[in-house]
Amino acid sequence: MATSTKNRLSRNIIGDRVRKARQLFDPPLTQDQLAGRLAKVGIQLDRVALAKVENGLRCAFDFEVKGLAAVLKVEANWLLGVGGRSQAARKAKYPQ
Repeated sequence: MATSTKNRLSRNIIGDRVRKARQLFDPPLTQDQLAGRLAKVGIQLDRVALAKVENGLRCAFDFEVKGLAAVLKVEANWLLGVGGRSQAARKAKYPQ
């Protein structure tokens, strides 16, 4: 019996923050644009994989978290929800 998406536990904790950082990027990045920037630094995550990360359906490996943080100009700890803030949040004085 198939489990609905709503009933599945999230397989990662960075998805919402990846989406937020991507949308707060100046100018905002599409998933395709983010995938292209990641490819330039050697991280192979296509648009579909990014969508799965953002929706909590795919885990992100440690090296992917590090690459996402670098490309999105945020701290890896912020993506992980452990502390720190995004660059956009610091500029706009948004809370964590």
